[in-house]
Amino acid sequence: MHVKICGLTRQADAALAESLGANFLGAILAGGPRHLTVDAAAQVLGPRRHTVARVAVFGTQSRTEIAEIATGLALDVVQLHGDQSVADIDWLLARTDGEVWPVIRVSGTVLPPDTLARAQAAGTVLLDAKVVGQLGGTGVALDWHGLQGEVATLRARVPGLKVVLAGGLHAANLASARGLLNPEVVDVSSGVEQSPGIKHPVALAAFLNAVRATATNG
Repeated sequence: MHVKICGLTRQADAALAESLGANFLGAILAGGPRHLTVDAAAQVLGPRRHTVARVAVFGTQSRTEIAEIATGLALDVVQLHGDQSVADIDWLLARTDGEVWPVIRVSGTVLPPDTLARAQAAGTVLLDAKVVGQLGGTGVALDWHGLQGEVATLRARVPGLKVVLAGGLHAANLASARGLLNPEVVDVSSGVEQSPGIKHPVALAAFLNAVRATATNG
C-alpha cells in the first residue's frame, strides 16, 4: 500500500514527507485553503525524480489548461476533482506523460453511475467523500464497510484497477480502512495537519508508521 501526502503548501513539509517514505506528493490547484499557484506548486513539488511521484489536483480548469500545466510541471499524476468526462480522461492520457486519477465523490454506500466508465478509462479511481461545496480535504470519511461490495464489484469488472482511498484518514483508523477496502494507495491531507496546508511532523511520521504496521500485520 502506497501513501500520498496531499495539500502540501511548504517545501519543508514535502521534503519531510518524502524522507519518511511517502510515495506521492500532492499540491492543490483546485481552490480551497490549501490552494497553490502553479509557480508555488513547482517550488513545493520540486523536479521530477525517481524517489517520489508528484501529483497536482485540478478542479474546473479546461482539459487544455490541465494539459499545459501538467506538461509545464512534468507531473507524474493528474488528479481530476472536477466533472471531467471519460472523453476528457482519454484526451489527457494521450497528451500528458503520466497517470490520470479521476476522483469519485461518494455519498452513502453506492458508487456513482459513471464510476465504471471512468475506472475503465483511467485504470485508477480515487474515492473521496462527497461534501456539498467542497472538492476535497474535508476530513470526512467514507462508509468503508458499506462500500465493500461496491468496490469488490468494480475491481472484478476492471482487472488491475488501482483504488486510491481518501477522506478522513489518519493513523488511528488506517488499519480499518485497509482491512475493509484494501486500497493500493491511501491519500491523506487533513489527517496529518496542524492547520490547513501545514503538516504536523509527528502526525506525518505516525501515519507512515501506521502504513508500515498494517503492511506487516496484513
